[in-house]
Amino acid sequence: MLILRNIHTLYDGASADESSVHHGVDLFIDGERIHDRRPHDAELAIGSEHVAVDASSLTITPGIIDCHGHITVLGLDPSSMDTMLGSTMMLYVERILHTTLVDGGCTTVRDIGGATHWMKRLVEDDVLFGPRLKIAICMLSTTGGHADFRGPDRCHGTVSKLWPDLEGRPSSIVDGPWECRKRVREIAACGADLIKICASPGVASPSDKLEHRDFSAEEIEAICDEATARGLRVAAHAHSQTGIEMAIDHGVHDIQHISFMDERLVEKAHARGCTVTPTSWVMQELPRADGLSDFVMEKVKQVAEVHAKATQYAASGGLKILAGTDAVLPGMHGRNYMEIKALIDEGLTSLAAWHGATGLAATEIGQHDTGTLAKGQRADLLIAKASDDVLAHPEALGAGALLEVMKDGHAYRGGIEGIAARTYRNSCRHQLWPDLP
Repeated sequence: MLILRNIHTLYDGASADESSVHHGVDLFIDGERIHDRRPHDAELAIGSEHVAVDASSLTITPGIIDCHGHITVLGLDPSSMDTMLGSTMMLYVERILHTTLVDGGCTTVRDIGGATHWMKRLVEDDVLFGPRLKIAICMLSTTGGHADFRGPDRCHGTVSKLWPDLEGRPSSIVDGPWECRKRVREIAACGADLIKICASPGVASPSDKLEHRDFSAEEIEAICDEATARGLRVAAHAHSQTGIEMAIDHGVHDIQHISFMDERLVEKAHARGCTVTPTSWVMQELPRADGLSDFVMEKVKQVAEVHAKATQYAASGGLKILAGTDAVLPGMHGRNYMEIKALIDEGLTSLAAWHGATGLAATEIGQHDTGTLAKGQRADLLIAKASDDVLAHPEALGAGALLEVMKDGHAYRGGIEGIAARTYRNSCRHQLWPDLP
């Protein structure tokens, strides 16, 4: 058994208030699970079969849960998309998984489009080191919609470069209520944990305008009805007010991006029990991104002007806010903690942002055995220097504060003396994904 003794600060992930912050506690880890958490006992007799670590200078949090991941996206430029369509795709997927766990501190990722059940199994079987995965497999949209990345020049026959058909991953492009029902059935049969749809056009897609419509009400209702029949929730990409309202009205549970959400839509979402995943970090980084067309940059400017206000409306209206990076730009993979910082920057309290990346996230994505540091839960946790106050400043995790990442009781960084790390290789984040400004 591993005993982390006299922990300086422990955030348990169970709430967004100070009752979840503890000082001077001991955490007992037995194999893959947390055995107990109790006040520090300086007189505790520790047998030779146990490992005790002085944690009096450490902060411990649950492992981060990213509610909007894309492990098959290297970037949005044509070269990056071509790389992820080629024979070396799985090499890059492995790198993304590794850096997301070891550098980003993510022990669970809800991949919202792209990852297949095969990739999920490779992690579960310890063939690849990475966060456990919840998968949507596809991001459903209409022909010419947000998932249709054929480019602004439509006078050619090239299929969409964004998640085209792959073994275990049917096409994301679907039209008509009955075709939508069939595709949901197919995705469920391929092992999806949720269904992802586009209720509005997107920012990064090359030809759809934000004010246009993607799916019709009948199509969204068909998708949500079919998903519910198979015990699956639906998450919706939605920027515009029309898309957000259609998603709320026709059965979507999690509204993502929420750029033009206002007080009226917050009230409606609250009444329907919806959650929101603002993906604040990517919205802050897109205005600085390279290689985007003038058409896309105009849409970026539109959402950049309103996004923080939408997040504040959601927080003021009592909506459950989840942390999700939407890591689609170079420099984002392996820095997933930056979503917590972005949510704080947009007005959430630090503990509300952490809760949306831990206990609340676990509950909402259906991974109930993680996200909190409590007896019987998976031993998924981050160990950081207490002097850097990562609860208030999560970005410090990427500046030397993060010492260890544990998933299912296994350490992956080798940063704490006395805790044996699993075999790992040095992070290659700086070669593949240089830091963003």
